[in-house]
Amino acid sequence: MLKGLLRAYSYIFGGLLALFLLATSFLAISNRSTLNLGFLPWTGQKLCYWLLFSGLFGLGFLLMAMRGTLRALFFLWALAVFVLVFRGLFLTSYSFSGPLKFKPAVCLTLAALFGAVGAWPWARRPDRVRRPVRY
Repeated sequence: MLKGLLRAYSYIFGGLLALFLLATSFLAISNRSTLNLGFLPWTGQKLCYWLLFSGLFGLGFLLMAMRGTLRALFFLWALAVFVLVFRGLFLTSYSFSGPLKFKPAVCLTLAALFGAVGAWPWARRPDRVRRPVRY
């Protein structure tokens, strides 16, 4: 039951994140504005295209995982999201201006961690072979 809840959470989190990445990149590209997300290693137009393709791949991997095929790709995408968020927020020179800015960063990192754990491609239980009842 816990695996099912984690997987559902992972699908919801991954889907919302992929849609957010797509919307953000589309808006930035269409308005010709530059993005600057200090915790990510890219800036400007390069960041826009990284977000665009990350969102596209994430959505594609999510749809394949929901169909039951290539769940490992969705797990790798979710793991990459967690690593980028954790590395960018806590292992670089990115700084927080106070506890009110730190708390959402911790929540986002934990959300990405649970999303990666839920995306783990657990093996399904083999169906039990039912033997005919003999009277």
